[in-house]
Amino acid sequence: MKKNYDYLIVGSGLFGAVAAYELNKRGYKVLVVEKRPNIAGNIYTEEIEGIQVHKYGPHIFHTSNKETWDYINQFAKFNSYINMPIAYYKGKYYNLPFNMNTFHQIFGVNTAEEARACIEKEIKTADIKEPKNLEEKAISMVGTTIYEMLIKGYTQKQWGKPCKELPASIISRIPVRYEYNNNYFNDTYQGIPIGGYTQIIEKMLDGVEVRLGVDYLEHKNELNSLADSIIYTGEIDRFYDYCYGALEWRSLRFEEEIIDKSDFQGHAVVNYTEYEVPFTRIAEHQYFEPGVKHQKTIITKEYSKTWSKGDEAYYPINNQKNSELYAKYKELADKENGVFFGGRLGTYSYYNMDVVIEKALQLVKSILAK
Repeated sequence: MKKNYDYLIVGSGLFGAVAAYELNKRGYKVLVVEKRPNIAGNIYTEEIEGIQVHKYGPHIFHTSNKETWDYINQFAKFNSYINMPIAYYKGKYYNLPFNMNTFHQIFGVNTAEEARACIEKEIKTADIKEPKNLEEKAISMVGTTIYEMLIKGYTQKQWGKPCKELPASIISRIPVRYEYNNNYFNDTYQGIPIGGYTQIIEKMLDGVEVRLGVDYLEHKNELNSLADSIIYTGEIDRFYDYCYGALEWRSLRFEEEIIDKSDFQGHAVVNYTEYEVPFTRIAEHQYFEPGVKHQKTIITKEYSKTWSKGDEAYYPINNQKNSELYAKYKELADKENGVFFGGRLGTYSYYNMDVVIEKALQLVKSILAK
């Protein structure tokens, strides 16, 4: 018996929306189900007091792939925002990523030669030959002073574990520059869509049936009967009812506040690196729109927390235990007929937005090639 839809897509985040758009424009009939009351997943933005608020944390689009940049620009015009977060530690501000401005603020040095001398002296004193954990890796990169001030407390809050218990790989993607350059990313293209991210997903899903507030796994048999194939972007372990156990994640909690004045911190993102400060960062959303000022401002305090079943999953904990557990679930997924797994949750991976788009396009191409 012919089914109602060619494809059922579980999740309306960026991965699911790209897949839906590509399949729909090729004439396939697509149904998208989303358990949240809104589309767009973690890139959902909502206009409040004339400000586009990033409801699930700040998202800055960046890529060096021109094809990916051109692809996303089909759906929105991007502003010129450059990601230049700053850190707050014991009453003082420091530039991020670690660059000559940071080294001047901490050590009082002015040249790369002076900065290298300060840091290399600390690295030599620490005498770490082969870093075994995040703490040792960080110290081997930037010495003890910067580690203690700007890495240790923030990282322990973020991951809920002492740095000595975290893998060294976590810290390797933080830039260190011996130049005066506060741009966090090295990518060629960078910005935030004027008017927010939600409009992008709306345009991708134009002409596609979307059902909100529907938890696929609670209606699995009914929904499966509607479509020939399924693209699943939810948690892979939940799909299999945690038969091997639950994969570990870090979750987040957000506290949003409307402040009746034109400015709060004068910057888009400030990281609070002291362990004693309970939140990891504060985002002031109006500063994601360069040159635009408002009578009121909106801030979001972000707290990292331990994930439990039912919580939103944000960051995979890619240690050996979880990697081995995911491999078991992937083995089950690879045997599925007509079910395809994608996105962060479906592949237990952390992806930047440009990679999400590229992975979704690859999946659609591989599906249609069969």
